[in-house]
Amino acid sequence: MVRTPGFLHLLRVLTGSPREGSTMITSQLAKKIGVVPAVIGLVAVGFAFLYAQGQADYSATLGPETSPAADSVDLTDSQLSSVKVEPVGEREFPIEKQAVGSIGFNENMTVQVFTPYQGRIIALFAEVGDDVEKGKTLFTVASPDLLQAEQTIIAAAGVLELTTRNLARLKELYRTKAISQRDLEQATSDQQTAEGALRAARDSVRLFGKTEAEIDEIIAQRKADPTLVVPSPITGRITARNAAPGLLVQPGNPPAPYSVADVDTMWMLANVAETDSPAFRVGQNMKVKLNAFPEEEFEGKVVTVGSIVDPNTRRVLVRSEVKDPKHELRSGMFGNFVIRVGDPVRSVAVPLAGVVREGDGTMTVWVTEDRRHFTKRTVKIGLERDGYRQIVEGLQVGELVATEGAIFLSNMLTIAGAH
Repeated sequence: MVRTPGFLHLLRVLTGSPREGSTMITSQLAKKIGVVPAVIGLVAVGFAFLYAQGQADYSATLGPETSPAADSVDLTDSQLSSVKVEPVGEREFPIEKQAVGSIGFNENMTVQVFTPYQGRIIALFAEVGDDVEKGKTLFTVASPDLLQAEQTIIAAAGVLELTTRNLARLKELYRTKAISQRDLEQATSDQQTAEGALRAARDSVRLFGKTEAEIDEIIAQRKADPTLVVPSPITGRITARNAAPGLLVQPGNPPAPYSVADVDTMWMLANVAETDSPAFRVGQNMKVKLNAFPEEEFEGKVVTVGSIVDPNTRRVLVRSEVKDPKHELRSGMFGNFVIRVGDPVRSVAVPLAGVVREGDGTMTVWVTEDRRHFTKRTVKIGLERDGYRQIVEGLQVGELVATEGAIFLSNMLTIAGAH
């Protein structure tokens, strides 16, 4: 039996016999509650008492000067190298909005290439992904319409030649008074009509893309060529091909044999949250970072802000034109775009490594005055830019904070609290 004065006093209080010894007290306690319960009770009470007395003695040895603050830590000389301390400064933080989007072709600069006249495809001269110049042949078509136009021009040229010779002969006869003036005038009219028919025939053939030299060759050789050449109307890249030799094609009948897009500019298509949509305006500058090119930034400008909110996703379409001088972008690429929606603000800033997120979600920094004693302080954060975090509330310019090793300090505080 433990015979400390405090413990005996506790037993006397329990038994109501403050003057008896420990043996008498135990006997009286056993009579009141039974032998076994009495023994168990005494043991439990003894341990509780000894633990409370030990805690009190430990607190007494610490004294008021050595009790550590709840949110502070002190570093030893060997620990100072684990923490980097710098004064708090200011940085500019642009007011920006971010969203996820995908790259697409600029539909304002995308052309579907149809044949101007019906016919069957003879040959193809471009593949998907090829870069083509304006005027380069994409495919050729055997066109009955072209064949008819060329036959017309050959006939018109023959008629003109005949009427021209006939007029020259009648002019000689008129000088000798062998024909009347009426016959000469009729020959002149026929020759002028033939000239007009030939000009109209040349214009018809020219509509098929034939040059003046090619038309002259057709007339000189009296040979019609039904091959219709379909060139690219713009400089760009082949984005689709739905053509094959022998396929019958007609003007405007989808799908187009070829699609060509100008890839100097691409579209960035994004669906932004309804709550963010008022911040977007046509003409705002933006920057794009793509997963395929993590080290590059592409510049662009907002060209369209949707006028409809999607009823299912509650989002608004924002379309931007992105410059792509190197032709690196591909339709369907995913990326993030950032649009500056306001003037930059200058604010207190701390490196990202100096801000710690606590378990309850609060953000803290470690402040010091002597670079050895550190105190944890809760702050309110804002924007993030170039490795720095904006501090909206809780810090002043010039204060010393741990810019590296903040997590080390938090771990030290946690370990100290566990003991």
